[in-house]
Amino acid sequence: MNERITRERVAAARVLVVGDAMLDRYWFGAVERISPEAPVPVVRVDREEERLGGAANVALNAKTLGAQVTLLTVVGQDEPARKLQQLLEQQGVSTLLGHDPQLYTIVKLRVIGRNQQLIRVDFENAPDHEVLHSMLADYERVLPDFDAVLFSDYGKGGLTHIPRMIELARAAGKPVLVDPKGSDYTRYAGATAITPNRAELAQVIGAWRSEAELLERAQKLRTELGLEGLVLTRSEDGMSLFDGQGHTQVPAQAREVFDVTGAGDTVIASLAVMLAAGVPLREAMPIANRAGSIVVGKFGTASVSYGELFPGEAP
Repeated sequence: MNERITRERVAAARVLVVGDAMLDRYWFGAVERISPEAPVPVVRVDREEERLGGAANVALNAKTLGAQVTLLTVVGQDEPARKLQQLLEQQGVSTLLGHDPQLYTIVKLRVIGRNQQLIRVDFENAPDHEVLHSMLADYERVLPDFDAVLFSDYGKGGLTHIPRMIELARAAGKPVLVDPKGSDYTRYAGATAITPNRAELAQVIGAWRSEAELLERAQKLRTELGLEGLVLTRSEDGMSLFDGQGHTQVPAQAREVFDVTGAGDTVIASLAVMLAAGVPLREAMPIANRAGSIVVGKFGTASVSYGELFPGEAP
């Protein structure tokens, strides 16, 4: 193992996560009949579960690996916000929470029957103002206290000021990782690396017909945005890194895939922790790939511990 990736070094790493936080709710139950009102299953709910979602799940992933993590986000003044804060406190994730009375804290409710997701119901509203503006001063104040900054963009309006935030972090010498959304990546210019999946990248550079075409377009985008690296997550095909040295790919690690929910959160959180611990991007990518392959074997938004990622290491 790389000598820089010790448990102690990871424990000293400080990661600031900024983005759209959500509360994931799960209703589990038995499906024994079809509704007489419509051709849909009737689920008799017998168990409920609440988990951190969105940027909150990213922060949890970084914390589970053993790093020191703070989540900066804006939530509503409602019951889901209180539950979100309670879960974060239980997991040892520090918070800088802004509260906006006009905002609904995002809730994703999943109804599970016979071990299958039957429906997902989203509770959210589109803000009519810049929800994170009031947090910009807090961000600038705490920035010196961290070794890396991770932006988790779910396209919910929480990262309106991301260009300025990236600029401040880079000026302070902090590595910046972005999980991007949408078709305009110019707002992420100057970041250390972005981590799109195949569908997200195709939105920006168009569908590619060959690896050579992908390489050319990805490197062109990376250069235009001034990124050190572009990390492409490719599901069953593993991950690719496009950087100043060219292109390197790591294959997916064979294992049974149970649930891909939140796998991207695990990947970028692992990258951020490794960079915060002083590990170069080229060495961090295979570790993040391994973390992603572990988490898809778990149900729902899950996370990976240091011991799972580095088995055989001293506790």
